[in-house]
Amino acid sequence: MLSSLIERYWWIPLLRGLAAILFGIIALAMPGITLASLILVFGVWLLFDGVFTIFHAFSGRRETPRWWMMLLEGLLAVALGIYALRAPGLAAITLLFYIAGWAILSGIIRIALAFTLRREIQGEWWMILGGFASVLFGLIMIARPGAGALALLTIIGLWSILAGIALVMLAFKSRKFGKALASARPQPA
Repeated sequence: MLSSLIERYWWIPLLRGLAAILFGIIALAMPGITLASLILVFGVWLLFDGVFTIFHAFSGRRETPRWWMMLLEGLLAVALGIYALRAPGLAAITLLFYIAGWAILSGIIRIALAFTLRREIQGEWWMILGGFASVLFGLIMIARPGAGALALLTIIGLWSILAGIALVMLAFKSRKFGKALASARPQPA
């Protein structure tokens, strides 16, 4: 049952959200960071996020028929993370479109997944909000590609922090929902 999955693995979105917030803080706190360093940090974060998303997807494959949507998001993050780590010398404009594409695709997947799960979880609007933030972030980056590396770092940092906060809030809502379900279950005599 999906509710038991939510109850058991509420901490995965929490870890993903905290990692996203940490990445955003690093991007905002170190504006002098080189683009190659940013790509490496971004690649590591994508790998971390992707591995936990894949684990979460496989953990729920029995409970929900649409587990593959989360798996797709995780595989995409891992693939882009590996690519970022293998090619850290990408030009700024290439990085911009690279990050924008990932943000749009992962945002669409999160929105679709939230609508799929909305009858089974509470607080799904946090997932929808995070998905919209990702899509909006990607579209802004595509619309203003010449903004420069410093502006790019600021946008990336802010987006990462907002998406991270949405994941943390979703985790705590999931935990609260799981506890409510556990207390409502009939206890063995």
